[in-house]
Amino acid sequence: MFCKDELTMDDFLRNRTFDQLQPGDTASIERLVARDDLDLFAAVSGDVNPAHLDGAFAATNQFGHVVAHGMWTAALISAVLGTKLPGPGTIYLGQDLQFIKPVALGDTVTATVTVKEKQAQKSIVILDTVCTNQRNEEVLRGVATVVAPEHNVEWPRMRLPDVTLRRHDRFDAFVKKARAAQPGLPPEKWSSLK
Repeated sequence: MFCKDELTMDDFLRNRTFDQLQPGDTASIERLVARDDLDLFAAVSGDVNPAHLDGAFAATNQFGHVVAHGMWTAALISAVLGTKLPGPGTIYLGQDLQFIKPVALGDTVTATVTVKEKQAQKSIVILDTVCTNQRNEEVLRGVATVVAPEHNVEWPRMRLPDVTLRRHDRFDAFVKKARAAQPGLPPEKWSSLK
């Protein structure tokens, strides 16, 4: 539980209102693409396309390796919009996306949003959205449309739950040893050792 006295400036999310935003304002976040990220995204979204999860399958595709879900990368844009610019209270209305290059395991993705235009009617803000990799190559670009907050907000950053992934193959090495400890047992009988 947060105790008000223990919070630092980084423990708070702050927004910028429609009136405070100016064309050219920008904000970014950076994330490393790890195996757990892709597995968690697949579990939550239901997108279990083996191009995102299975190295053997992905080795046969046009890229020759596992490719991060495009929407995992796009979700980083949502994170910037909702936590940094404009920040808490932003209503995401739409997003045009172009996936430029594949994102691989081990890539570092930087998602950046930049205020492009303000439309006073309904406090709408149009933002350029770009994601780059560690080589500064664009991997995604697009345009977001949001309703900017009307009032300033400073809100404690939510503590997220710890997540533990249990891989189904975690006992394979033990099973292999157990099977090997049965000298003379033919492979067709190994299933009886389950």
